[in-house]
Amino acid sequence: MTTKLENLESAVKGVIGERLVQSHLALGELTVVVLAKDYLQVMFDLRDSAATCFEQLIDLCGVDYSTYGDGLWQGKRFAVVSHLTSVKHNWRLRVRVFVEDDEFPIVASLVDVWSTANWYEREAFDFFGILFDGHNDLRRILTDYGFIGHPFRKDFPISGYVEMRYDADQKRVVYQPVTIEPRENTPRIIREENYGIKG
Repeated sequence: MTTKLENLESAVKGVIGERLVQSHLALGELTVVVLAKDYLQVMFDLRDSAATCFEQLIDLCGVDYSTYGDGLWQGKRFAVVSHLTSVKHNWRLRVRVFVEDDEFPIVASLVDVWSTANWYEREAFDFFGILFDGHNDLRRILTDYGFIGHPFRKDFPISGYVEMRYDADQKRVVYQPVTIEPRENTPRIIREENYGIKG
């Protein structure tokens, strides 16, 4: 007797075919990896095929693998991970695509496949700097428009580059370089002499 996950995996492999780079079953979930050049068509196929019917994109996020596994990661730095749902089959699927160029991360937009990709892709662009080819309104969604850089790239100073404040003389908000000194906090542990000893 086949299980629900085996049916899902079989259907997904049948739709993706030779474009499948890797599939992984863990913790009751299936993750598949496809190449960036196949990404858009694979997503159309997963949505439109009667065998899979993934009608909904429920999440899309960027991932930075630069420090994954304590910095031992050898693959591409950036990936886009999408979570799909098939209401018809009661299935969930995770699709991962690695961006080919770490210096100029770009991958196809899914806005034409699922309109919900709009905000998710804007967030991935804002936080990771991943560009989505075909997205017609790719602008920041959570950080300030004047913000320089992408905070989740893990190469961004914690204090930032600019700060804003209200200037009473100009009667408006002004931007200026950060005035706080960067510092490293080292936690101190203070324990009493008999800490943890039962008497």
